[in-house]
Amino acid sequence: MERPEVERVEQGLGTGPEAREKLPVAPSMGPTLAGVRAPTVLEPVDRRVVFISALAVVLAVAAGLVAELLGSLIHFFTNLAFFGRFSVAPVSPADHALGGWVILVPVVGALIVGVMARYGSRAIRGHGIPEAMEQVLYNQSRIPPRMTFLKPLSSAVAIGTGGPFGAEGPIIATGGALGSLLGQLLHVTADERKALLAAGAAAGMAATFGAPVSAVLLAVELLLFEYRPRSVIPVALATATATAVRLAFVGGAPAFAMPDLAPPGGAALAFYVALGAVVGVASMLATKAVYAIEDAFEKLPVHWMWWPALGAVVVGVVGLFSPRTLGVGYTNIEDILSGRFVGTAMLVFCVLKFVSWSVALGSGTSGGTLAPLFTLGGGLGSGLGLLATQLAPGLGVDIRVAALVGMAAIFAGASRALLASVVFAFETTRQPMGLLPLLGGCAAAYLVSSLLMRHSIMTEKLARRGGRVLTEYGVDALGQALVRDVGLRPVVTLEAARPLDEVRAWLGSGAAGTTHQGFPVVEAGALVGVVTRRDLLDGQDAGGRRVRELVKRPLAVAYADSSLREAADLMVEEGVGRLPVVRREAPTQVVGILTRSDLLGANRRRLDDARRLERGVGGPRRTGPQPA
Repeated sequence: MERPEVERVEQGLGTGPEAREKLPVAPSMGPTLAGVRAPTVLEPVDRRVVFISALAVVLAVAAGLVAELLGSLIHFFTNLAFFGRFSVAPVSPADHALGGWVILVPVVGALIVGVMARYGSRAIRGHGIPEAMEQVLYNQSRIPPRMTFLKPLSSAVAIGTGGPFGAEGPIIATGGALGSLLGQLLHVTADERKALLAAGAAAGMAATFGAPVSAVLLAVELLLFEYRPRSVIPVALATATATAVRLAFVGGAPAFAMPDLAPPGGAALAFYVALGAVVGVASMLATKAVYAIEDAFEKLPVHWMWWPALGAVVVGVVGLFSPRTLGVGYTNIEDILSGRFVGTAMLVFCVLKFVSWSVALGSGTSGGTLAPLFTLGGGLGSGLGLLATQLAPGLGVDIRVAALVGMAAIFAGASRALLASVVFAFETTRQPMGLLPLLGGCAAAYLVSSLLMRHSIMTEKLARRGGRVLTEYGVDALGQALVRDVGLRPVVTLEAARPLDEVRAWLGSGAAGTTHQGFPVVEAGALVGVVTRRDLLDGQDAGGRRVRELVKRPLAVAYADSSLREAADLMVEEGVGRLPVVRREAPTQVVGILTRSDLLGANRRRLDDARRLERGVGGPRRTGPQPA
């Protein structure tokens, strides 16, 4: 939450002696007014945003280089483990000639990862994004510095020795760790540290796939939990920079090249939407399967350090029968999307890939989730598309479009990152004719998944640890309403010179206004402070004391044209439950009072909009705060 600075009342009128003379108060009240605290209008962008954006650009360059380094590390371990040579040349583990010995390769890699997790950091386990979300939500975006090298190194070992994961998850996690580390080394706020973490993570994704816009959307939907200029601008600049780094290393070709697509017909479009709904069910089943396997490992009577090795046995056995399941497998995605890998062989491969990936992930090793999900979704979409072409050729279904929709829809259903999924599929294939099927299919998957599963594959782990992750973002109800909408009312005030024993007698009389919990104190009609009922009845002997003597805090007020959010922030800052309301042109004249109950009541319209069923065209407007 933005921590507002406190300004003086004089700042509401301008600066200089002339402005000060406008204050309608006796000269003796000058020192008191100098200490008055009032809400500050929150600016969406300031110089700090420029500073954080500059840091994000530098961070993105580093994340882009780390992405290239991680790719080389994966190739190095693949060459070493499967071919016995020292090289960073790109190679697929599917081309190995180890025979049955290939089963041992993932096991050795998993043993190394287990040792690194036990004696380095347990946080290297998993696919990266949930761990980054956890640090954002519960640890002020503070990721342990050792994660910046342990995560990519462990992931390179796991993937390079055949782990069926993508490199994008570790790169996202490493980029986020770099951003968090930078935010811990510099003097920044927790919000700025979160922006740097998200910028680093998004830069990692952009550097991997060359998909800057979807990386921004992914950061908004899964890491930032907000859409504000002060956080989105640094993230957007970071993804643009990281994509430029990728262009310098690998060129501008799309991550998953596929032949140009034709515009879909109406019947085909309806099929793609239905396909998305089916894939949404599949995303739910895949998520539940992963966590069921994780639960099964939790019950094993051995230390968790050994679990990745046990899971790697399955990876090795599956890899023996289907070598394409080993390693990153980006080429598998491209082959499915291009229609080069279809039919029964492809479906069997996807089943085996799912078995290998879900067991390995459930065992707690280190690796990414996006690429395996894209593979499974693409395969399911391709299979259903092929079935449609055979059963109902009149629909005009394109197998490649079906695969593309399946690829994006399974991620939309599993992660609930709807817009990121749609734009990602477009950016990585550069096929504009696929946008409409993607939007319909991903929305259907999102809907079905949300109906069938409360938490996503990203948030289920956090929910199991007792956390609560919001997946809906809306405009702040307090930010939409002004103080004058609810706070202008007759106020019971106390004269500063009034004897305390007289006030206590009045409170005991039960007269109108005596039940209030706070009272503005005025002197010669000018506001000088606030006293509470407790201050007035604290049990000490009145002893001729005056109300003025009970004013303990610096005067804090709310302007009538301040937003309720700004006033609420000031209440938190000052530790008070009510604020006198004044106008900027007369800052010592009380025109109302704002209480915590008023802030709660401001949410009434939000609740009515969400729950109140209405019918009718036109008609009277609802009562409530209206624009001035």
